[in-house]
Amino acid sequence: MKVLIAVTHLLGTGHLARALTLGRAFAAAGHDVCLLSGGSPQPHMDAAGVRVVQVPALASDGVNFARLLQPSGAEADLGYLMQRADCMVDALRNFAPDAVITELFPFGRRSLSAEFLSLLEAAQNMRPAPVVLASIRDILAPPSKPSKAARCDEVLRTFYDGVLVHSDPSVIQLEASWPVTDDVSPMLQYTGFVAPTPPVRAANAGGQNEVIVSAGGGAVGEVLFDAALDAAKQSDLKWRFLIGGKGAAQQISVMKRAVQGDNITIEGVRPDFRSLLLVARCSVSMCGYNTTMDLLQTGVPAVVMPFDDGGEVEQGLRAQSLAKLPAIEVVKTSHMSAKTLLTAITRATVRGRRDQGVAGFDGAQETVRITAQMVGKR
Repeated sequence: MKVLIAVTHLLGTGHLARALTLGRAFAAAGHDVCLLSGGSPQPHMDAAGVRVVQVPALASDGVNFARLLQPSGAEADLGYLMQRADCMVDALRNFAPDAVITELFPFGRRSLSAEFLSLLEAAQNMRPAPVVLASIRDILAPPSKPSKAARCDEVLRTFYDGVLVHSDPSVIQLEASWPVTDDVSPMLQYTGFVAPTPPVRAANAGGQNEVIVSAGGGAVGEVLFDAALDAAKQSDLKWRFLIGGKGAAQQISVMKRAVQGDNITIEGVRPDFRSLLLVARCSVSMCGYNTTMDLLQTGVPAVVMPFDDGGEVEQGLRAQSLAKLPAIEVVKTSHMSAKTLLTAITRATVRGRRDQGVAGFDGAQETVRITAQMVGKR
């Protein structure tokens, strides 16, 4: 089976990470995978077995997802956006997939509707036409207007065969963040949570009994890093800061100049991040989908600060669920400071590590099974 996955990450790298996890699962099952990546290149991320086609890259202007920027920093004009659409359609036709999976669209990425619709129309006109599926996380940004939900339903009815919801319905259902209509409800296929293979402890990798501070791979988390750096200066604990995003090198340099002492390590994001969590004292992070999977799988005590810039509510809803678990503390952005962070770390670590999650994280494998079944019926 040939599977094409289309994803564009605009701010952080969570969408790409989840799409790559799906791609690796398809590849591991013996399928041919092509991933169209429309965000900034992320060469450090694991694309084993996946053919990655880099579409001319875009990024959002901070949390303004309606203003899209080229790598040069210039706003993307119509010509640049058409170039992206042509690249995606060409890749589709050359690859001739049996299944097409769009990550987030049409529930999000409305600013990129034109290119996604070009891809979907081209897929619909292929003979034989591929199975078309939407891939969405557990919690979405709720539509700001009824018309946006209605347009999503229209696109689903016109082009899609199903919706892969990467959640466990016994934990959280799509209705918690999105109005599910009678038309869309039969299309939903719950896969369970999508997470990589559980990490293993790496010998001599570092991280032992450290506070690991991270904010994913995007250009967010300034409040978190500032508070954590102040906390580290006041603390005898060992701290490790992992910095990602386009300006990571400059940020690392600035942060290193601001610290003294040997209890603080500041470096770029690491591919063995999840292994570090297995031996860490505590994790301090945002509350995105992929980070949450890492926290649950490793059982590390954690303090999370839900991302809420620009009125975002997704991470806040997820944090509400996590707060019910032992050894997880939630600190809102407006309350984040060195004092509140140190207090939260103490509260989280006094409970000890949770049992590592071993069940309910096979969403990638279930996605492969569902997709193969639907292609077989087609």
